Amino acid sequence: MSIANKTSQLGRLIAVMLLAACAPKAMPQGAAGGADLILTDARVYTLSWGEPALDGTPARDAPFAKGQWHPDAQAVAVRDGRIVFVGSTARALKYRSQQTRVLDLKGATLLPGLVDTHTHFLEFGAKLEAVDLTGLPGAEPAIARVAQRAKMVPKGEWIFGAGWDEGAWASHYPDKAALSRAVPDHPVVLRGLHGFAVWMNQAAIDALGITAASKVPVGGEMKLGTDGQPNGLFLNNAVRMVDALMPPVPQPVLARQALRGLTQMAHDGYVTVHEAGVDARAMAAFQQLEAEGRLPIRVYAMLSLRDAPLMRQWIARGPDRDNSRMLVTRAVKAYYDGALGSRGARLLDDYADRPGHRGISGQGYGFDRDLAAQAMRAGFQLGVHAIGDAGNREVLDLYEAQFRADPASRANRHRIEHAQVISPQDMPRFAKLGITASMEPPHAVEDMPWAEARLGPQRIHGAYAWRTLRQNGARLIFNADNPGSDHSIFYGLHAAITRRDKALQPPGGWYPDQRLTIEEAVRAYTTWSAWAAFREDQTGTIAQGRWADLTVLDLDPFVLAESAPEKILAGRVMLTVVGGRVVFER
Repeated sequence: MSIANKTSQLGRLIAVMLLAACAPKAMPQGAAGGADLILTDARVYTLSWGEPALDGTPARDAPFAKGQWHPDAQAVAVRDGRIVFVGSTARALKYRSQQTRVLDLKGATLLPGLVDTHTHFLEFGAKLEAVDLTGLPGAEPAIARVAQRAKMVPKGEWIFGAGWDEGAWASHYPDKAALSRAVPDHPVVLRGLHGFAVWMNQAAIDALGITAASKVPVGGEMKLGTDGQPNGLFLNNAVRMVDALMPPVPQPVLARQALRGLTQMAHDGYVTVHEAGVDARAMAAFQQLEAEGRLPIRVYAMLSLRDAPLMRQWIARGPDRDNSRMLVTRAVKAYYDGALGSRGARLLDDYADRPGHRGISGQGYGFDRDLAAQAMRAGFQLGVHAIGDAGNREVLDLYEAQFRADPASRANRHRIEHAQVISPQDMPRFAKLGITASMEPPHAVEDMPWAEARLGPQRIHGAYAWRTLRQNGARLIFNADNPGSDHSIFYGLHAAITRRDKALQPPGGWYPDQRLTIEEAVRAYTTWSAWAAFREDQTGTIAQGRWADLTVLDLDPFVLAESAPEKILAGRVMLTVVGGRVVFER
């Protein structure tokens, strides 16, 4: 290059630099127009660092040093439903305009928005309107509570209740006698905590036309009294018989109950729920709420395989692919076996407390294998309820056979819901087949009073085995099977990292070798759950361009997990943000 050309080029460069120096200072990239919402003075854990090792060791780039976690940001700015800045409070405030709402979080903890990956929020909403029997030790206080409700409603009106524990009560199940005496003039239907039992009085039995001759579905049990007549207790698949006979809930009531359940989940910090088992009437209610713009949080709908007409409609249509909608339907929920507490889960060997009995599964529990295969071929994610070690093995076999027949279906991120009891030989198969274990930390600490009695001292080591699954490379996502368990994130995190219940028992944790770290537990409700819904590019971490789905807690679970994990139970949700919109603020 000639000296003249070099001189000319240098002159142009100097001119550009002088113009830049004289120009007004620009706002940060993406700040034009300002932010809609800025959250400042927070302890932000973005979860945008590397994944922890399978033993829980944090990644090298994690904000973890000398055994202590620390936040990796202070503030977040949001515009048009997405995050435009993550970093310091001073820099975030540069995005402020006259229209910006600024919330000083005063040191609260900001996390990616929480996801509950297995809920029944429609049931939850109904339960909020029903007689709550959760936590009661037996039939007598439950009957007293129902009798109290009967005094407040007109004679002949149905009374619904929910929450009595069919697992804990399994050795002393109630019948209709005392309930009928206490409440003779109202049909009473009381659903078990996990949905595997119904207890009714005589008025309800008569209203539904149930007799000793009524046909009980395969895999169900209608208990009979000494007189040979229904005694008011219906177990496992017999619950479906009761549901089929119940008068349909009016559509406006379904929509109201769904909204009530979702609103409570928003109050409790959740930005998304996976509704496990949506039938045609529930879908109509959800679609109505979406069309009216009334869904407060995102709904990932899992169609009920039991609703064959609805399934055929969706198989012909195909799964939703637009993740940005508030209601997305791209998964299917199926039942393969029953529950452990009611001895319906399918085991490889006899129940330790009932020799000769191994539970029920597959076609014996109403599982339609052909319809499930059709859904998988159509591109749907399949989530199969499997509790027992035989149930889990058979479902893994089912997936393996389907993948051989249709290799493309493997890409749909299939799941086993609960994955509660697993044989050691089957632990590695989750990772090998790419099956996600969708599990509930509360179930472990709630079932511990009776689970070992069902399984014995050897099989219990494969039950609620979060760490063993992780060590074998399985993906984990967490939830509460709401309303089967308390869905509080603080309860879920505490159970996951301590294996202790709300009373802090047992002192050292129940089979503590299965505990997870706080990072793993939080990821199971956030980043890993985002992946399970095909949303890892939109949410799950706090980063520029991601959805502004955020949860704010009044305590720091990362710090407390190391110093005082029991204090996590006292936490409160302070703020829930979905798509940049504040849907709950304490």
